Amino acid sequence: MRPFVPTLVIVLASVLNFSCTSYAIQGEEKAVLTAAPHVPPPITRKHPTKVVVELETVEKKGRLADGVEYEFWTFGGEVPGSFIRVREGDVVEFHLNNHPTSKMPHNIDLHAVTGPGGGAAASFTAPGKGSTFSFTAMNPGLYVYHCATAPVGMHIANGMYGLILVEPKAGLPPVDREYYVMQSEFYTKGNYGDPGLQPFDMEKAIEEDADYVVFNGAVGSLTGERALAAHVGETVRLFVGNGGPNLVSSFHVIGEIFDRVHQEGGTLVTQENVQTTLVPAGGAAIVEFDVEVPANLILVDHAIFRAFNKGALANLVVEGEENKAVYSGLLEESVYLPEGGGIQDVPATETSNEEIEDPMVAGERIYTSNCAACHQPQGQGLPGAFPPLAGSDYLLADPLRAVDIVVHGRSGEILVNGETYNGVMPAVRLSDAEVAAVVTYVLNSWGNNGPEISPVDVTKVRSKH
Repeated sequence: MRPFVPTLVIVLASVLNFSCTSYAIQGEEKAVLTAAPHVPPPITRKHPTKVVVELETVEKKGRLADGVEYEFWTFGGEVPGSFIRVREGDVVEFHLNNHPTSKMPHNIDLHAVTGPGGGAAASFTAPGKGSTFSFTAMNPGLYVYHCATAPVGMHIANGMYGLILVEPKAGLPPVDREYYVMQSEFYTKGNYGDPGLQPFDMEKAIEEDADYVVFNGAVGSLTGERALAAHVGETVRLFVGNGGPNLVSSFHVIGEIFDRVHQEGGTLVTQENVQTTLVPAGGAAIVEFDVEVPANLILVDHAIFRAFNKGALANLVVEGEENKAVYSGLLEESVYLPEGGGIQDVPATETSNEEIEDPMVAGERIYTSNCAACHQPQGQGLPGAFPPLAGSDYLLADPLRAVDIVVHGRSGEILVNGETYNGVMPAVRLSDAEVAAVVTYVLNSWGNNGPEISPVDVTKVRSKH
């Protein structure tokens, strides 16, 4: 039998320890949640607090690609779900509400939670209901959260994932820009770019045969007017997640090197001077880099066909003064044709040979896959290398000339808007309907006002050779 006094000491020690822990939690605040690519502001307080997180699950139709819709299941009405930012030691009171219009029950598994199912066991929520649980953010780092209601893979594949950052007590070093980028894939009944509302395809998901691999829930979500932005001399931090549900990401920024990488979302800088970092399905990474020269940096999954043929491509536009010591730009241009300049043939992305109902939608898809890398997304071309298509007097003077170049290719000098270009344009293997669609798109985009080209027009041009 234990003596009474030591037992009393143990009881008193437990009470005192509980009291100290309770005392350490100061105040209460409502979490600031943001939609990608935005990130809540850094946490400046020096003490843990009670943080109330209110997140709603919503099933809603949205854009997967131009002309393509999908029935997304979401946290916070967006894919990926809202970014959550708390501090190590915070007590998080989590309120999960399932919108009454939902057809499915949902829950949440936060990888930052120590407890059954990461919170999933306590948060199973039927449509029109709400659930509440709490946890202590014990481990700092960048964590994925996702729905874990059966079938788990289907809930994730439909868009139910996001990131939660548990800042270390000392905080993260200050930077100029922070962005939220999350990769994932979608499995649809139709192939990439097939128009209309596309339902989920379970068989493709099981076979890991993704039709779309995208950043932030859709093709082009971080391009054009939605591109990320920075200025020369700034430091950029990307919180990168991978919702999966299946594929590992080879995350790379074309034109930059990661100065510092927190592999797998941990709190330590585990590598410096990194070209490409792996982000596992259901995992994350933090990458930081300084931007020294103006550029249109391209974020990709370097499993490269995913970038240029399935949508895993984004832009970070850096503006500011040039630094020729870091990057000179083009110094000299010359023509080098050791093989005699023969025109090669480039196979196109697999598309349908059937008549295309909407030439502009199909044309944009074909242009993005086959032409944009050289002639640029807005048809502006590259000075001294690839002629512009936007406002091109060469093309607009004879619209069928564009058809001939796409079908048969071309080499040698041409004069476009008063500037001479000398290069090789390879022929692209496309059906007559596809050629008609992409040429129609070019002739009627970026301020161009040309005619619509028909498959019959293409057939006639093709028969001349």
